[in-house]
Amino acid sequence: MVQKQNNQSLWGEKWPAPAKLNLMLRIVGHRADGYHLLQTVFQFIDLCDWISFRPVDDGCVSLLKPIPGVAEQDDLTVRAANLLKVETGCVSGVCIAVEKNLPMGGGLGGGSSDAATTLVVLNELWSLQLSLENLMKLGLTLGADVPVFVSGYASWAEGVGEILQRIDLPELWVVVIRPDCHVNTKEIFLAKNLTRNSKSIKMPDFVAGQNQNDCTEVVSQRYESVKNALVDLSRFSEARLTGTGACVFAQFASEEAAVRAYNSLRDKWQVYLAKSVNESPLFTKLKFSKSTS
Repeated sequence: MVQKQNNQSLWGEKWPAPAKLNLMLRIVGHRADGYHLLQTVFQFIDLCDWISFRPVDDGCVSLLKPIPGVAEQDDLTVRAANLLKVETGCVSGVCIAVEKNLPMGGGLGGGSSDAATTLVVLNELWSLQLSLENLMKLGLTLGADVPVFVSGYASWAEGVGEILQRIDLPELWVVVIRPDCHVNTKEIFLAKNLTRNSKSIKMPDFVAGQNQNDCTEVVSQRYESVKNALVDLSRFSEARLTGTGACVFAQFASEEAAVRAYNSLRDKWQVYLAKSVNESPLFTKLKFSKSTS
């Protein structure tokens, strides 16, 4: 017997967990606990994982299909759901189904986005009424990138990535290349030759074109496929690394130009064609679903 839940019409929906791009990433220092202090700019793209939730009456959190190589209790969606239960005393159970489209270790934030979608949607489905601010604080305990996905809007970010200020950016066409490698973020941040003392800048500096990623040189040196992807993509537009990679991306003012690059690259690379958006597709769908329920 399935337990009764509030927001009945929202159960059974598929919820997007969008990818993000780091349009700039500067390492401006580090904290005593070893975390690096960053300045970065996050924007979403309409390439998404899709997550659905089914209520169960045993009070447990489970995955319909665990990801190979990841223990179920270590999966970020399961951890997010259990975190909500602990925080609120919720006794409900849920079975989570994840349709993975975002590559792991690609710098697109797939796991963090999955966790954020779980926090935001289960807060609605379980009628927990936690504020967005509280959800962001919970998300930070799961990963530094989770808060921006919970916030739901393109952001200028500082700290370890959790101090967010909304920013309105041009919504452009994007081509993303996924090189055939998995970049270890911890390894990159431990690299001796990583720049850790970049000068802090202001938002107008970024808008004026200061969009460096301090990880690019280290990642390119260690992963030849990333270096090659940057070279190939740069034939069409400025190519940049997102996060610590492995994915690289380029922005295009027109769909035609983006499609031309996509078609030229797809025989050699795993490549995605997407549109950047300032509002997370999750929040766009959530507002629509609530208005029509």
